[in-house]
Amino acid sequence: MIEWAKSNDAIGTANRGNACESGLCTLCRADCKGKCETWVGSMMGRKLLYPRDFGVVTAGSGNTTHVGVNYNALRVQGYLYGAHGLPGELSSSADDCIFPNVTLETSFGAKVKTRSRLPIMTGALGSTFIAAKYWTSFSTGAALCGFPIVIGENVVGVDRQAVIEEGRIKSAPELDRRIDTFLRYHDGYGAVIVQMNVEDTRNGVAEYLIGKYGDKVIIELKWGQGAKNIGGEIQVTSYEYALFLRQRGYIVDPDPLLPEVKDAYERHAIRAFARHSRLGYTDLPSAGAVRENFMTQVAYLRQLGFKRITLKTGSYGMQPLAMAIKFASEANLDLLTIDGSGGGTGMSPWNMMESWGVPSLLLHAKAYEYAKLMADKGLRVVDLAFGGGLAREDHIFKALALGAPFTKLVCMGRALMIPGFVGSNVEGVLRGEERDLVVDGVLVSKDTVHGNWDKLPGSVRELGNSAEEIFAGYYEVQKKVGKDEMKNVPYGAVAIWTLCDKLGAGLQQLLAGARKFSVTDLSRNEIVAANRETALETKLPFITEVDDGNAREILLAR
Repeated sequence: MIEWAKSNDAIGTANRGNACESGLCTLCRADCKGKCETWVGSMMGRKLLYPRDFGVVTAGSGNTTHVGVNYNALRVQGYLYGAHGLPGELSSSADDCIFPNVTLETSFGAKVKTRSRLPIMTGALGSTFIAAKYWTSFSTGAALCGFPIVIGENVVGVDRQAVIEEGRIKSAPELDRRIDTFLRYHDGYGAVIVQMNVEDTRNGVAEYLIGKYGDKVIIELKWGQGAKNIGGEIQVTSYEYALFLRQRGYIVDPDPLLPEVKDAYERHAIRAFARHSRLGYTDLPSAGAVRENFMTQVAYLRQLGFKRITLKTGSYGMQPLAMAIKFASEANLDLLTIDGSGGGTGMSPWNMMESWGVPSLLLHAKAYEYAKLMADKGLRVVDLAFGGGLAREDHIFKALALGAPFTKLVCMGRALMIPGFVGSNVEGVLRGEERDLVVDGVLVSKDTVHGNWDKLPGSVRELGNSAEEIFAGYYEVQKKVGKDEMKNVPYGAVAIWTLCDKLGAGLQQLLAGARKFSVTDLSRNEIVAANRETALETKLPFITEVDDGNAREILLAR
């Protein structure tokens, strides 16, 4: 088993718990006081790209081995000469070929293009309570930065204030809140994507969305995710809420309708209930039947008026992967998100998450292989997004290069949630002390922003004692929204902006070193395999075999 490093002395970061391939802790807490790379980057921004304590240190790489088949076993290629992808107004002079001139803007879509300032998107943030608590930070941050955010499954179904009559939604205040929060700062970049599962389809989420929001939202069909191979789940501790969910049609385990379960709860033998969603396509016997059903679903959504439709699939085997790519391409979908095992979630059965499905790198390598197979035959290939345990700027580079030219975005789950937690915790301390501060009609307090700290931890106080000092991106956000509006921007959104500044600058630097000055010019030539097993599985060349023939010609030339 690979043991990932839990600390990085060069940049002064450390994991609180066990480390994942992504560099995050296996268990990421909203109340964490630091300090993994993503946590610190949410405040320091691009400064974290460099070793700490400049002037009194020298630093050397500790990454001397590459074990196993995973994203960390890929290496980024740098080149000695050339410049590709420069905007028309720039020349290939050394004065223009600088990393700040690298363009990170991308787009996806079949007929209607959705632009994104960064080649990233969030994972699906659905019915988990942590998504609801921190949504204002998540969605405001995504809108300000200009990348897509996904509202996950079951948001309407678990909303006790939602009104559903005869299987159709009459009102959905939580879904409305999530969409409206994003649209408040939306400036044409990014998008809000709303996901549908079996229960959402039955409840009429699509019909509700098109009637109220029209083409302001993208609708997403869901086949699965990388963290689990069953439907979504949440845990509730209230018997009354569990009973509500059961009566709304969900699977609740244990079943609160059973008298013995109620007795056990009242005697504290049962302390929590798990709400589960249903598996899809259980009544279909073949791939052909799935295709027919899928095309019917897409046709119905287009008939309703949706101009942009996407699909999310999980880390199933090769046949479902091929089906997802082929069917999404034939249906002219706008994006297919392929989520590999190795990512994270709010609540998945732990050993299921540890042991099921195809790991991200293997799944993504096959996705490229299948996409290229179609493209070589002259067939259209749907735009792709890769997800599953990706958190850093080098992960973004590698995932985009691995799937190039088909991969347009990298789906990042927990990595884009962490700054929301950090900012809310800071806000709970700082703004909670301002007893008369009212934002959007709500008195700001530690509870209203879901802060978990009573005081700033030492790791934060090292950076400052005010938001302006703590968040490197504070004044950039203020410049964008204006000084008067700044009081309405949650600190979690400021932290997301700050982290994205770090991810963006780091990605620009990697691209410049690869002599690619536009992210859309990235190709598979910019990555190599660091071990033979990874080379075999990804079809990428082993690191010392790249240009070895050209090297020998140079050496033997007379």
